[in-house]
Amino acid sequence: MAESQPSLGESAINREHQVAPRELVERRSGPVTAMDRWLSRKILEMAGDPPINVRLWDGNEISTHETVLHRLVVADRQALWQLVYDPEFNFGELYATNRVSLEGDLVTFLEAAYQGISGTDKSPLHKFIQVVQHRPRLNTLRGSRENIHHHYNIGNPFYELWLDREAMQYTCAYFPEPSMTIEQAQVAKLHHVARKLQLKPGQTVVEAGCGWGGLARFFAKHYGVKVKAYNISHQQVIFAREKAEEQGLSDLVEYVEDDYRNIVGTYDVFVSVGMLEHVGRQQYTVLGDVIKRSLRPNGFGLVHSIGRNRPGLMNSWIEKRIFPGAYPPSLKEMMDIFEPNNLSVLDVENIRLHYAKTLEHWLMRFAENEDTIRGMFDDNFVRAWRLYLAGSIAAFTTGELQLFQVLISPDMNNELPWSREYMYPQGQHP
Repeated sequence: MAESQPSLGESAINREHQVAPRELVERRSGPVTAMDRWLSRKILEMAGDPPINVRLWDGNEISTHETVLHRLVVADRQALWQLVYDPEFNFGELYATNRVSLEGDLVTFLEAAYQGISGTDKSPLHKFIQVVQHRPRLNTLRGSRENIHHHYNIGNPFYELWLDREAMQYTCAYFPEPSMTIEQAQVAKLHHVARKLQLKPGQTVVEAGCGWGGLARFFAKHYGVKVKAYNISHQQVIFAREKAEEQGLSDLVEYVEDDYRNIVGTYDVFVSVGMLEHVGRQQYTVLGDVIKRSLRPNGFGLVHSIGRNRPGLMNSWIEKRIFPGAYPPSLKEMMDIFEPNNLSVLDVENIRLHYAKTLEHWLMRFAENEDTIRGMFDDNFVRAWRLYLAGSIAAFTTGELQLFQVLISPDMNNELPWSREYMYPQGQHP
């Protein structure tokens, strides 16, 4: 059965949460009670008493911090109860539908919230909700296709508005110089990965999860390698094939619309940039087997992924509304890919602050194009994606999320460099 395209005129959030006009909701909520004020203080307490106050629907303001830098505006009593019951998920829902709003900078508000929450213990109720109600969707062959369709097949024109204009890289850029443009930093990222893999003309590369195909085309054009890239997003594969044809690279790059689990053949290099987050922990040994059987004995592989310092689930709202099935692993969890298959870890680099800067560029371009995006979708969609991008910046700046690049090779490969000099251009060091 052919996959149906999601409506561009109505977001999933809007369809599931038809909201009455704010004036009507406020009238139904009635005057603020002592219980409402207690619940407001409870929300701030659960957030670690950040420098935030809560303004309720009748103008009442509650704060537990001497200094107030931000204000959370709650439109109705039901929204207040929803925040108390499941703040992580319902904050996103309520912000997207404009039943909670903020006064102050969104990124710094979310940074304050992350910093406060990191120092608090979740109640048994919230732990139960997280584990039972918000478990990530499974990444079976069918489930992975559905998850990717949800995020990437909403239309290439949307992503073209705010990603880099050279290769549409929807992964962390690399900023050797902080003043770089996003285009320059994405090119620097591709060179950085290519140098780590020690690419040489004539080699063969297999890529798992290729996005819009920019890495494969770049490797072929600048390093003279042949690349076979796998992706299950139909929209992205069409785009990638058209670009390869336009650039005269079709003889070096092949885009396969298929799941990474179906990779066949052996190659000099395996690379995956930004796919592991979509794999799911249950599939790590499967991915490891794919890498092992794909690599020649003297080959190299690189896995680039969002991660964590310790195991934890993806933000439940982002997992449901933005990235179904997403799970950012800890390094310990990532070892379940490599250890069972005797894949040696040669190098690990954490570039989380580069992802924060990448997201700042994306958020700025998204903001510049909000009117266009609102016309393509609706206001709820704009608010949801604004929150997703801003929240991601805050997650990386506060250390809630990390960005790992892990370089690997089969265990018996002795053709290894003696130092890390090869990773950097002459005169440039980490």
